[in-house]
Order: sequence, then structure tokens, then C-alpha cells
Amino acid sequence: MRRTINLRKGLNLNLQGALSDESIKKELSPASVALVPDDFPGFLPKLEVKEGDSVNAGQPLLHDKNDTDMKLVSPVSGVVESVVRGARRKIMRVVVRPDASAGTNVVHDTASAKTPQGLRELLKKSGLWAMMRRRPYDIVPQDADEPRDIFVTAMDTAPLAPALDRMVSGRQDEIKAALAALKSLTKGNIYIGVEKGAAFPDFSDAEIVEFPALHPAGNVGVQIANIKPVNKGEVVWTLDIVTLVRIGSLLLNGVVDSSTCVAVTGSEVASPCMVKTVIGADMATLLKGDVRTDGRHHRVISGNVLTGVPVGEEGYLRYPYRQVTVIPEGDDADEFMGWASLSPKKMSVNRSFLGHFLSRAFNPDARLNGGKRAMIMSGEYDKVFPMDILPEYLIKAIISKDIDQMEALGIYEVAPEDFALAEYVDPSKLELQKIVREGLDYLRSEV
Repeated sequence: MRRTINLRKGLNLNLQGALSDESIKKELSPASVALVPDDFPGFLPKLEVKEGDSVNAGQPLLHDKNDTDMKLVSPVSGVVESVVRGARRKIMRVVVRPDASAGTNVVHDTASAKTPQGLRELLKKSGLWAMMRRRPYDIVPQDADEPRDIFVTAMDTAPLAPALDRMVSGRQDEIKAALAALKSLTKGNIYIGVEKGAAFPDFSDAEIVEFPALHPAGNVGVQIANIKPVNKGEVVWTLDIVTLVRIGSLLLNGVVDSSTCVAVTGSEVASPCMVKTVIGADMATLLKGDVRTDGRHHRVISGNVLTGVPVGEEGYLRYPYRQVTVIPEGDDADEFMGWASLSPKKMSVNRSFLGHFLSRAFNPDARLNGGKRAMIMSGEYDKVFPMDILPEYLIKAIISKDIDQMEALGIYEVAPEDFALAEYVDPSKLELQKIVREGLDYLRSEV
């Protein structure tokens, strides 16, 4: 079954540094890999290894304090190089140095996955459970969850993002196996969101829903809101098509596929390309020889410019492990009139700037361009927010910690990424994604 949903609200950012060819240009073996517990909201990490331990690919490095069966596993065989801690001994990341002679992949017995409980246990100990999310709260699914529906996104409309459906081309067997298994975990439907016109095959266990290539239509939250919104008391699960393929590969082969295809993009990348590597790969290896040597300060982002995490060239590839963006930092820029410059090179959604009227690719840097100020009820959020929610009023309710208003205004439907575009156009310069994340965490602790 297939249907199309048309959205009119949204905004595509036309940036320099896009992929011209989405075929794999090179394969890289990282010097080290890292798992970052903060990439998995709702997962309370506890170590299962210590520095110097030898580990196999697929062997648990961490488990959840509240559910010891839920694991985060090593992407490679090697040696635990370091366990980096922050304030109050919080685990910031676990770093593994690959060593091909250290061991082989952990092979899972998939026979038990024929029952719903057995499938849950397999997904937990393989580390793939933690790569899914649940609404409300946008956290790792809980053991007691009985999802009303499961939503899979097979499109990414974020700036410079790769085409997700092409990343899993030729993996129909894995998709079919994963859909059949996940179907046993829900009494509802499985929906797959794809780009309108994409050559994505039909599957008997899922409904295909087409969306226009207008950001943020690729966000699974937007797809949920336009297919079947989440109401209070309901739970849905979400995952991307790459995770779905990993689940299918596990069921067919008994091994977790830790490889990933990464789009190395951005105006400061000499030749944007697709690279095959391992999840959690170090940026130094991933970007070696690709970043321009133009003397400018660079911001290396794991992810896209709207929702990604700045990690620097000494950082690591972060979840969901499929894109890196390099742009100018901007702290070394010398621009006449600064943020008020009327240069046509400046990208803006405001008609006061010439760049608004030009259909060209821009090269923005990471500067805020103006200071933070009191929240302005300008209606700008609503222009790029394709959900049946009043975003400005929801943000005010979150800031004031008004639980009743948060619930009434639809907080159970949203995730921080849904506000990324609103954050970009926000004249108040508020950190909307941070506000929403804190609001979801506060609501979960209180309700």
C-alpha cells in the first residue's frame, strides 16, 4: 500500500559542499572508535569493560542501569583504549582501538527471535535496541513498551544529507526480514516514509508513505504527525532505514553490521564524497586530506548543520553515524558591518537581505549573527513547522514548566530535531532544541 502526503511548510537551505555523486569513493579503517552514551537519551550507562580489556566486535561495552539486558556494543574488535569521564564521573565516551588480531565478531543465536520476547532480548543484547527511539520523550524504547505503531524513515531532507534509500539499495532481503520481525512487536502498522518519486519497493508488512523533499519532511516526528499523531498514553517506536537494515542483517546472519556509509560534506570539504567506515570512527582518519587548507578556522560537525554535534577534528562520528559537515567557524572573519552587512553573499530568510532573493548556494559560517534577546512572538516558527502544533506557545510552556499546557500543546509528539529549523529562523536566537530536550526530560521525571 502506498499513499502521498503533501506538505507546504518548511525550508530547504541551499548550502555549498553538496554531494555530486553518492557512490562510495573510498573505504577507511579508523584509528579508533568511540561510543558516546549521550547519543542514546534514556540510556543510563554502566561499564562492562575497563581500560586495557580486549573486546570482540559486537561485545557489550556498557549496559543500562535500569535494564541490564540493554547493551551498547563495540563496533570493532580491539582494545579498550580509554574510558573518558566528565563531571561527577559521568561516562562521556568509551574509546576502542581496532586490532584485527584481537578477535572476531560476536555471533548471536537468532532462533529465539521467532517469538516477540526473544526478539526483544536479541535486539537489546546486540545494541540495536538502543538505536531505536520512542515517542513520547524521544528516548530509547523501554522494556514495557507496547508500541501502537512503528515508523521508519527512509529519507533525510536535512542540509547536504545523503539519500537514505540509496544507502540501502539492494538490501531488500534485510528490510523484508526486519519488517516481518518488528511486525510481531506491534498490533498496529509499520509505516515507511520515503521521498516522493523515489524508487523504493513495496513491502507486504509496511505501508509506504511519500513526502515531498522539503525539510523537515524527513524528520520522523513530522511524518508521525501527518500520518497518525501520538496522543497521551500512546507509545510509538521510530527508527531509520539504515537501522532497519542492520536488524535484518542480524536476523539473517547473526552478526551486527557496524559498517556505515558517511557523507562528508560542507563548504570546507575540498571534494564532498561518500565514505564507507565504521560507526563511531575518529574524525582525524575520516577527514584526512579532505578539509581545505585555506587557513580558516573550521567547525567539524557530526551530522548536519541544524541538528549535528560540533566535535572538532579530534572527535568521533556520532549517532546516527551517516553525515559529517565542515563549515567555517567564523571567529576569524573580518566582515564590514558584521551581522548587519547587506552583502549578497549572506544567506537569510529575511527579505531585508539581498541573499534572500538569490537562488544560489551559500557558504555561511557558525556565527550567531546577533545576540540573544527576549522571546519575540513573531510567527516565524509556524512558517517552517509542518505539524498541527503551536510551536511558540509550546516553547513558552516548556520554559515556564507548565505541565498541563505542555501536554495540551502537543509535547508528546515532538523531539528536539523538530525545532531545529525554527531555531534557525528564530529572531530571538533561543536554543530551542536544548529547551525541548530539557522539557521532555522534566516531563518524564514528573509524570
